[in-house]
Amino acid sequence: MDTYKHCSMWLWSTWVKTPKLNNSDILIVSACLTHVNRELFEELSNNKQTLLACPEREPAAYYGKIASIIKSSKPRTITVATIDGSPHCFQLHAAINEAIYILGKEVVRKHYVVVDGKKLVEISPNSIRIARYLHLVEKLINMYPKILEELKEHSLEYIESIKDKKEFNSEIT
Repeated sequence: MDTYKHCSMWLWSTWVKTPKLNNSDILIVSACLTHVNRELFEELSNNKQTLLACPEREPAAYYGKIASIIKSSKPRTITVATIDGSPHCFQLHAAINEAIYILGKEVVRKHYVVVDGKKLVEISPNSIRIARYLHLVEKLINMYPKILEELKEHSLEYIESIKDKKEFNSEIT
């Protein structure tokens, strides 16, 4: 079976007035999800016009493209699904919020992240807004420092930073 059976387009390469987007349910999904968790990809893309996106390989100005699709094609809904923890994928969520802000109109939307390649978790647009303001994230960490213990379960980069910090501190003493 073709991995991309639901996908006919890449977001950046899609004509914003493509007839199949008109009044449709659109899924914008991290291209790597097809390899990370094929079953989740198939479930999410069922009955949706699926647009693959990879901010790591394509230009980052998605918000303009998404705003143009919304204005030109008037989709019923937009769903975004990305890999949790990916700094590149985060841009897709922020781009949806930005496009809607630029247009000044509400669009029915859902945001999801795939945690550790397995679990689909819905996130709110406010989570994305807060993530853009690092001073607020810092306040949240200070208010709830145990969240860093949970981060150890998901982030190899964080685990390495702790290890490197311990090694650095032992070299100083």
